[in-house]
Amino acid sequence: MLRLSSLFLRTLREDPADAEVPSHKLLIRAGYIRRAGPGAFTWLPLGWIVYRKVEGIIRAEMDAAGFQEVHFPALLPREPYETSGRWTEYGPLLFRLKDRRENDMLLAPTHEEMFTLAVKDLYSSYKDLPLSIYQIQTKYRDEARPRAGLLRGREFVMKDSYSFDIDQAGLQASYDAHRSAYIATFDRLGIPYTIVSAMSGAMGGSSSEEFLAPVAVGEDTFVRCSNCDYSANVEAVEVQPPPALPIEGLPEAQEADTPDTPTIDTLVALFNERDNLRHPDREWTAADTLKNVVLTLQHPDGTTEPLAIGVPGDRDVDLVRVEAQLAPAIPVPFTDEDFAANTALSKGYIGPGALGEENASGIRYLVDPRVADGTSWITGADKPGRHVANLVAGRDFTPDGIIHAAQVFDGDPCPRCGGALETARGVEIGHIFQLGTKYAEAFDLTVLDENGKSRIVTMGSYGIGVSRAVAVLAETNHDDDGLIWPRNVAPADVHLIVAGKKNGPQPVVAEHLAEQLEAAGLEVMLDDRTNVSVGVKFNDAELIGVPTIVVVGRGADLDGDTPSGTVEVKDRRSGEREDIDVTGAVDALVRICAGTHP
Repeated sequence: MLRLSSLFLRTLREDPADAEVPSHKLLIRAGYIRRAGPGAFTWLPLGWIVYRKVEGIIRAEMDAAGFQEVHFPALLPREPYETSGRWTEYGPLLFRLKDRRENDMLLAPTHEEMFTLAVKDLYSSYKDLPLSIYQIQTKYRDEARPRAGLLRGREFVMKDSYSFDIDQAGLQASYDAHRSAYIATFDRLGIPYTIVSAMSGAMGGSSSEEFLAPVAVGEDTFVRCSNCDYSANVEAVEVQPPPALPIEGLPEAQEADTPDTPTIDTLVALFNERDNLRHPDREWTAADTLKNVVLTLQHPDGTTEPLAIGVPGDRDVDLVRVEAQLAPAIPVPFTDEDFAANTALSKGYIGPGALGEENASGIRYLVDPRVADGTSWITGADKPGRHVANLVAGRDFTPDGIIHAAQVFDGDPCPRCGGALETARGVEIGHIFQLGTKYAEAFDLTVLDENGKSRIVTMGSYGIGVSRAVAVLAETNHDDDGLIWPRNVAPADVHLIVAGKKNGPQPVVAEHLAEQLEAAGLEVMLDDRTNVSVGVKFNDAELIGVPTIVVVGRGADLDGDTPSGTVEVKDRRSGEREDIDVTGAVDALVRICAGTHP
């Protein structure tokens, strides 16, 4: 029994100054977690109960699927990560340290290397496969700006599992088994989710899907088609290029003086106003302009390179999408110093004529797929105050390649069926990858097949954010008064409030009822504090969020030593209240907690 008179708990009336999202505010205020440092939190008793229940559900579903649990250390040597290349690729995200002998060590951000080495050490035959093993372990990433409480921290807990198969068909079966186990897990946790296509990024591999919880404060943007079942993280959305247009007969490129056009809109207005610059068939729009953005790619080894990206002028370059396409490189905007060092570029008037590895700047030039051969554009003329119209792709310029890096808008066509896309925000709660042979090749993980021939093992990688799941549950289960936990992860089934004088019958009735509820198999939180007002108890009950609140108040009494009268039962989620006779309260509460109460 959790007795609030002795529980290690302090609730807060005001939001913490550094908390921005509801889950962070409420988990702190309700006494579930406390900040230990930037991006790191202490789990207090209530929080640890919820965490262990979430972890238990995840573990139960992994075990039910036939996956075997292992446990690796969080403190690891450099050498395996050097072999895989991720000692460098992780860049500043990696916590690096040295032991007393000056050996390089790291705090593990993820454990592909260690899983691969363990299987290599123990298995050598195709008869040992398929194999799926998992762990629930603390991870560390040196986030530059940890934020949103448990949603984005430097220390966090993940369930990560890995499958090992002899071929692609085996990998697909293991991938499907993990996908099904994830669906069962999130259904059981009661977390709403959407499964979306995703980018593998620095993880490598081919097929990749994310489980996203639709949450307004989520860092991920994803799209859903209004017409078919297509859904994808915005990073993975691919634009279907238009068919190439005939070039013969198109107007020649025309350069023009374009003063006082600081924006795309003013540029388009100028071209539509001048008789000699007007479009032959219609008015020019922002989508007819070609915006060329120059970035610097920062590679994990410390080297940098410039990159130019061309997108239609009604869209911006989405740096998140760029990073997903070019990981592990990180894109950052070009600075004034960078422009000064690249004299072929005319800032604000950059056109394809100065871009491309074969042109004056030597800067690699990638364009949006909409910039197809035969399309005609207004763009910079590479001279201050000058633009050019009717610049035709495939005739007047040829980019070095394409990149899916432009903003995605509501209403954009679905790449699968052409229907309208809708955008939404979400939090990643799970991610599954078909890794293929990337890590097996790096560590020479092979087995002998049925013909005695050495075969590279093919792998899958599957993660669930365990500590993040607690935050997502809080984020999706609260109101203005506090948390509202789903029953299977709540710190208790019933929150009993003693709402009478300490020398009255109510404390005796509450103790009796609490003992009977525990004997019936329910988890009980008893607010038996005598040093706080009933109003504080009510407020704390709403804040803490146990799904069923029972008030032992004026209606409760004693008939000799026997409890009598009524207690008030409140459903924390719906707010519905019901008076129940004390003599039948235990049976009624058991039915309520089982979901069978009429």
